[in-house]
Amino acid sequence: MKSYYTALLLVLSLFASAQNKIVGTISDKENKVLSNVIISLPEIHKETISDENGKYILNNLPKGKFKIDFSMVGYATQTNEITLSEKETTFNITLEESIVHMDEVIVSTAFNKLQSQNVMKVEHQTLKSLQQKGTATLIEGLATIPGVSQVSTGTSVGKPVIRGLSGNRVLVYSQGVRLENQQFGEEHGLGLNDAGVESVEVIKGPASLLYGSDALGGVLYFNPEKFAKAGDFKTDFSQRIFSNTLGSNTSLGIKTSTDIWKFLVRGSYNTHSDYQIADGDRVTNTRYNETDFKTGIGFFNTSFSSVLRYNFNKLDLGIPENGIAEQSISKKTLFPKQGVNNHIVSLHNNFFFKNSKIDADLGYIFNDRSEFADSNVAVLHMKLRTFNYDLKYYLPKIGKIESIVGVQGMRQTNVNSGEELLIPDAVTNDFGVFGTANYEWGNNNALQAGIRFDKRNVATETHGIIGQEGYFEAITKSFDSFNSSLGYKTNLTDNFTLRLNLASGFRAPNLAELTSNGVHEGSNRYEIGNANLRNEQNFQTDLNLEYGSSHFELFANGFYNHINNYIFISPNGNVIDGNDVYDYVQANAALYGGEAGIHFHPHPLDWLHFTSSFETVIGQKQNGDNLPLIPANKWNNILKVEFKSKKWLDEGFATLNVERTFSQNKYSAFETKTNDYTLVNLGLGGKISFNKTVFNVNLNTNNVCNKTYVSHLSRLKTDGIPNIGRNIVFGISFVI
Repeated sequence: MKSYYTALLLVLSLFASAQNKIVGTISDKENKVLSNVIISLPEIHKETISDENGKYILNNLPKGKFKIDFSMVGYATQTNEITLSEKETTFNITLEESIVHMDEVIVSTAFNKLQSQNVMKVEHQTLKSLQQKGTATLIEGLATIPGVSQVSTGTSVGKPVIRGLSGNRVLVYSQGVRLENQQFGEEHGLGLNDAGVESVEVIKGPASLLYGSDALGGVLYFNPEKFAKAGDFKTDFSQRIFSNTLGSNTSLGIKTSTDIWKFLVRGSYNTHSDYQIADGDRVTNTRYNETDFKTGIGFFNTSFSSVLRYNFNKLDLGIPENGIAEQSISKKTLFPKQGVNNHIVSLHNNFFFKNSKIDADLGYIFNDRSEFADSNVAVLHMKLRTFNYDLKYYLPKIGKIESIVGVQGMRQTNVNSGEELLIPDAVTNDFGVFGTANYEWGNNNALQAGIRFDKRNVATETHGIIGQEGYFEAITKSFDSFNSSLGYKTNLTDNFTLRLNLASGFRAPNLAELTSNGVHEGSNRYEIGNANLRNEQNFQTDLNLEYGSSHFELFANGFYNHINNYIFISPNGNVIDGNDVYDYVQANAALYGGEAGIHFHPHPLDWLHFTSSFETVIGQKQNGDNLPLIPANKWNNILKVEFKSKKWLDEGFATLNVERTFSQNKYSAFETKTNDYTLVNLGLGGKISFNKTVFNVNLNTNNVCNKTYVSHLSRLKTDGIPNIGRNIVFGISFVI
C-alpha cells in the first residue's frame, strides 16, 4: 500500500511539473492598463479576466498551438495564435478602441475563427440580447434574426424556418449534438429551453459538408453556457413573467470550477395559460408547462479535456383543436395534448498533440413522445433513440494551410407502442467522411474548400393490414450523396468585406415521406408516402457584402438555392373517410432572396443607435407554382438609446421597435393570402446595483397597440385565429 501511494505522488508531481501557463498584461494604445478583459482559449474551454493592473494568468495548459482571444466592450476583439512549448509563456497585448459590436468566435464552422475572419457568414446572437427583446420562447427570439422565421402553433410550438426551408431541412444542434425529436411533424416544436443557453449561431444555407443529411437548408447551433472561471463559485437566479399568458419562467443555476475540474447544474420551470388575442378572448388549450434540467462536468489537463453534459426537458402541451371555446386562465392542459420527455447526453473529448489535435464527440438522445386524445392513455407513443459520433483530426498546419479530416455517423431506432402510428418501427444508420482545408494569404484573403461522402440506410418493419389505414409495408432503402463547398473571403478595403460561397447539400427522405399511410391530425388530410423518393439535392450560391466603420455598418446578403427532387405533398383527387388524399411527390424547385440592413450610431451621439433590416425570400417549383411556408417580406427598425448612472444604473437601454410584415401574395395551392401588418414594441432595461448585488432587469411591451394580425406561418391561420395580443414581459436576474 505504501508503494502505491509513493507511485501516486510521483505521477502527480510529474503531472504538475508538466503544466504550462500564459501570463501577460493588457493595455490600450495610450499604455493605460485594461481590467475586465476576457481572455479565452476556446479550444480547451479556458477563460479568465484581467485584474485591476491589466494582468492575467491562464494555468494548466497543454503544449501545442492554440488560438487565444481578447475581448472587451468598446474594444476590437483580437485573436492570435500562440505556441506553448515552455512552462511559462509571456504574451502582452494592446487593444484598439472600437464602437462596433464585439467580434465573436464562431463554433459551428470548421476552424472556429472570429466572424471577421470567417469565410462563411454566420449570424451570432447571445441569449441575453434575444431576451432583451421580450420574446416568450427561444424560437420566438430566433425569429427576430434576419432570414429566420418560425412555423408556430400558438405560443407553445415553434419550428425554425431559414430562408423558406423548415422541418427536416434545418438541422438543430444542442450541446454539440444533433437534435432528433421527430421533427417531421408540423406540431412538434424544438423541445429546447433557453435556460443554460449562452448563444446561438445560424448558418443560412447548405452545411452538409460539416453536418451531413438534414443540413440542406441551414443549421441552428446552440452554444451551452460556459463553466465558471477557475476558483469561482456562483449561484444565479432569473425570473420572467408574462402578462398575456399569465406566464412565468424561473431558472436557478449553480456552477464552480478549479483549474482541472468544472461543474454546473441548472433547473428551470416554465408555465403559461392560454394566450389572449387582441379582442380579449383566449385561444383554448394553447397552455403549456415545461420543466428543464441541465448539468455538466468538465475535466482538463495538459494533454486531454473532456466535457460531459446532460439535459432533460419535459413538455406538457395542449393541442388547440376547438379554437376560441372554453375561456380559462388555468395552466392545466386539456385533451387533446402532448407529453414529451427529451434526454440529451453529450461527451466532448479533445486530445492535444504537439502540432495537432483530435476532437471525439459522442451523443445520445432519447425522445419519448406521447399524444393523448381524451384520456391519460396515449393513443400515439413513439420512442426515438439516437446515438451519434463525430471524430475530427486537425492536421498539423502546413504554412498557412489548416486542414481537417473526419468521420461522422448515427444509429437511430424508432419504436411505437400506441394504437396509432404516424411512422413505422424503423432503424436508420448514417455514415459520412469528409475533409476540408482553409488557406489564408496576406492579411485580408482566405479560401476554404471541402468534400464529403454520406450514406444512409433505412429499414422499416411491416405493420397492420393490407389496404387499411395504418398499414406499413416493410422497406429497405439506401441513400448516398457527394457534396462539396468552396468559399472565398477578402477585404476589398480596410472597412469593406466580401464573402462568396458555393455549396451543395442534400437531404434523404424522412420516414413520414417514405411510409405515411393515414390521416395527419391537425391538417385533416390523408397522406400516402412514397418509398421511391430520392434525395433532395441542392446547390446554393451566397454573396455577402459588409461595410463597417466606427459609426456606420451595412450588410447585404443575396442567395440563390436550386433544389433537385424537392419533396412536397399533392392531392391525387381521391377521398378517404371524408379526408382528401395527398401523395408525396417530387419536382425541382428554387428559392432566392436575401437580407440587407444598416446600423447607424452617429458621432458624437455614440449612445444613439438605429438599425434597420429588410428580408425577402421567394420559393417556386419548376412549373411556377409557389412553395408552401414561405415567410412574407419583413422590414424591421429599431431605435436604441443607451444611458447609465454612476450611482445605481449601468448599461441602461431603451428601445423602440417597429416591425413591418408585408402581405404574402405568393402562396401555395393549399394556403391563402395573408394581409400585411405592423407591430410596435418597446423595451427598457439595464443593470441596477443594490449594495453589492447587481440586478439585470428588462421591461418589454410587445404589440403595444394590441394589433389583431395573423402570421402567414401560423398553423392556426386556417381557423382564422389571430396571433398573440399585447404582452408585457418583466425579467430580472442576479448572482446570489
